[in-house]
Amino acid sequence: MFVAFALVAVAVLYRVAIAISGIGESLGAFNFAPLGAIALCGAVYLPRRIALVVPLVALALSDVVLNGMHYHAPLLSWEMGVRYAALAMSGVLGVWVRSRPGMFRLLGASVAGSLLFYATTNTASWWTDAGYAKTWAGWVQALTLGLPGYPPTFAFYQNTLAGDLLFTLLFAGCMALGARAVAAREASSGVRA
Repeated sequence: MFVAFALVAVAVLYRVAIAISGIGESLGAFNFAPLGAIALCGAVYLPRRIALVVPLVALALSDVVLNGMHYHAPLLSWEMGVRYAALAMSGVLGVWVRSRPGMFRLLGASVAGSLLFYATTNTASWWTDAGYAKTWAGWVQALTLGLPGYPPTFAFYQNTLAGDLLFTLLFAGCMALGARAVAAREASSGVRA
C-alpha cells in the first residue's frame, strides 16, 4: 500500500512540475499526464475503502496548485466537474479490473478510460462552447480538429492515450516489483503471508 501512495504522490508531483516548467507545452505533449493512470490504478491497487477517493483528492490538490497558482483559473467550474466525472469513470473501470486483475485487462481499461475521458470532455466542450455548431459536423469538429488557433483535439487524445498507457504500465510495474520485494523479504525472514 505504501508503494501505491508513493506512486500517486510522484505522479501528482510530475503533473505539477511538467505544467509549471512548460516542458509539456514546448514539446507539444499537451495532456501527456498521469491523470487517467492515477484514477485507474488507484482503484485497482489501493484499499477498497479509499480506492476511488485518494486519486481524486490527489488530483484536486494538484489542481489547487496548478489552477490557483499557475494558470490562475477558477478552482470550481463545470469543466472541472466534467473532467472529474470522466476520471471517476476510469476509477470505476479500475474497480472492474480489480475483480479479475491481469495486464491485458488493465491496459484495456486504460485505453477505455482514455477514450471515455476524450469523448466526455470534448462532447461537453462541443455542447457548451459557442465556437462549435450544435450539429453532427460541429460534434465531429470537437472530436477531431477542435477550434481554430488550438492544437487539434485528436492530438490531445493521442497524448492522453500515450500518457495513460505509459503511466499505467509504470504503476503496475512498480506494484509488481514492490510485491516481489515484500515476498522476498518475507521468504528470507521465514515469515509467511
